[in-house]
Amino acid sequence: MKLISLVVFVISTAIHLYASLRKDKKLRNYTKPFILTSLLAFYVASTSEPKLVTILALIFSWIGDLWLMIPGVKWFAIGGVSFMISHMFFVGSYIYDITFAKVNTLVIILLAIFFIITVSIIFSKLKKHLPTKLFYPMYLYLLINGTMNCFAIFRMLSNVNQNTIITCVGAILFFISDSALFFVRFKKDCKLKTHFLVMLTYSIGEFLIVLGLI
Repeated sequence: MKLISLVVFVISTAIHLYASLRKDKKLRNYTKPFILTSLLAFYVASTSEPKLVTILALIFSWIGDLWLMIPGVKWFAIGGVSFMISHMFFVGSYIYDITFAKVNTLVIILLAIFFIITVSIIFSKLKKHLPTKLFYPMYLYLLINGTMNCFAIFRMLSNVNQNTIITCVGAILFFISDSALFFVRFKKDCKLKTHFLVMLTYSIGEFLIVLGLI
């Protein structure tokens, strides 16, 4: 089961990335649901004690994927809510392994400042391109993604090892993916013309998060 689910993940991701490069929306929609379902199966098959919060994080990411496949701002917003919940469950997955006594308070403050500034810069570039009603919800969403990244970093600092580093890299790729998606979706003169970078960083990011949690 573990090997089969991993093979399905790799194949569906590869086909989806090819479809993204070709701007083949129909093929992208066919393959996208398999990416997270196979990754969830891989996670469950790879550990004797799968955590419910991690399972829920992947399920809500999958639900978010489905909503984003439907054209329209309303469905994009609903998909964003699903991903927001997913990030919260990922935070819950990380907390198990965090010893906050090992995390310097200054680091916590600096990380918070870094993500607030980074998100603010991103949205200063996007402001004139976004629907007015979506600006602050999307701003909040990316801050929550940044919070998920902070907790991945706290987990790594609590115990620096291969697993915590892998998850941390995955979280960062997830942040990059969401940032790229906003530009591809809303900035018409964006240099990113396809969803290839969005889905490349998203797929690898989710995989690395899960791999580091196993």
